[in-house]
Amino acid sequence: MTAVRLSAPGGRTFASVRKHRNYRLFFAGQVVSNTGTWMQRIAQAWLVVQLTHSPVAVGVLVVCQYAPFTALGLFAGVLADRWEPRRIVIMTQSVSMALAALLAALAWSGSATVWHVYVIAVFMGLALLVDAPARQALTFQLVGRDELPNAVALNSSVFSAARIVGPAVAGATIAAAGVGVCFALNAASFLAVLGGLLAMRRSELFPLEGRERPTLLRGSLDGLAYARREPRIRLALVMVLVLSVLSFNFHTLLPVLAADTLAAGPRTFGVITAFFGAGALVGALVSATVARASWRALLTGVVVFGGTQLGLAPLTNVAGVCALLFVSGIAFTVCQSNTVSTLQLAAPDHLRGRVLGLYLYAFAGSTPFGGLLVGWLAQSGGTRLAFWVSGGGALATAGVAAVALRASPTPGEGPVRPARCRRR
Repeated sequence: MTAVRLSAPGGRTFASVRKHRNYRLFFAGQVVSNTGTWMQRIAQAWLVVQLTHSPVAVGVLVVCQYAPFTALGLFAGVLADRWEPRRIVIMTQSVSMALAALLAALAWSGSATVWHVYVIAVFMGLALLVDAPARQALTFQLVGRDELPNAVALNSSVFSAARIVGPAVAGATIAAAGVGVCFALNAASFLAVLGGLLAMRRSELFPLEGRERPTLLRGSLDGLAYARREPRIRLALVMVLVLSVLSFNFHTLLPVLAADTLAAGPRTFGVITAFFGAGALVGALVSATVARASWRALLTGVVVFGGTQLGLAPLTNVAGVCALLFVSGIAFTVCQSNTVSTLQLAAPDHLRGRVLGLYLYAFAGSTPFGGLLVGWLAQSGGTRLAFWVSGGGALATAGVAAVALRASPTPGEGPVRPARCRRR
């Protein structure tokens, strides 16, 4: 495997923000909106814990959030290939804002039940189902091929920074004013991203070649056929699927880790989630300085992630948990950024939405099964058993993938080198 190349950090890390006005607007809006989103996620999970005192109930919340991906995820990428991604994202962000406002009203009125939270989570999942592949396709249009790995990593850095700020603010806000304020602030945060989307210049978007208007069924079958005949894309998708079921289940584990294993409250929950977010931010910024996506970085991230999960299993002190969650966050984002960049750059323009839809189907569509599994493991053997399964699954996945890459007649160990893209 070839080593990844680094560019000068000062000149490379924020290249997409510096070069592209449309991406600057998108980036700024995401800084605000993702912070609100993480506040809401923390508040939702904590509200369910307060209402039910059950880790399985938190797992059910995860099922509700991601069940739309499981049921309809194969079709979501077709929409991103069929319609203009920017318009799709405007629509989905507006729907998400309305749902957050409804949740705030229920919480403030004191009438919120666990079933209210579950139903609203399903509708939010539907909005995210349509939004996610369109958002990834829009990123390509905002920066083009040359800057795509950088922009993907910067998107991850925004999401990761929100993991730090959002949970920390949410923990303090819940303790001081209740979960309703978190939901209301999230609703207001969508105004920032909608403003940025509406202010973009369409003439500065990069064109997508060979676009068509596929039907849902035929378009989905074409995307599956393409992924099946491309070994590296197939391998990446299978890895994401396995890891999402066995290992990437923080929404279920962290509230249980805080409330049960560490015997703490919402402030500690916010702190440990923020440490994971801090690590994820570091990992995203490191990925943004890397000149190309790489299988070496992807597999290294999976191995380190698995090791930290095994290390977390026996811990019962906050300091040790925070340290390992920080390292785990770095590894998680390095793995995720390299996977998304590799898939986007390998896919042709007319199939990119469907390939990203398959990635999101593997990543999010399997989450309900993973959430229930981890909830059951935590209920049966505590977070220790859940972390053992998570870490062991990640290490096994990395080992099998490394063997598959060596045996492949067209190995993908080296950097993915994007071609040039002309502006419209």
